Amino acid sequence: MLMSNGGRQARLHYLSSSFRVLSAGDYVLCAVTGQQIPLDRLRYWSAERQEAYASAEASAKRESGIS
Repeated sequence: MLMSNGGRQARLHYLSSSFRVLSAGDYVLCAVTGQQIPLDRLRYWSAERQEAYASAEASAKRESGIS
């Protein structure tokens, strides 16, 4: 579900325990659900895949190959 609440999508480089902002913005998109994730609520990502996840469940789905 893609929500539109304004703002601009950020571009990030995901590291193992942090991320670096490449292009400023307010949110990133979950790679599994398409949901907007405000940067201040971003808790789950894959440095290997360079993807963000809206929840632990979305991350687990991606890891198990279910998407």
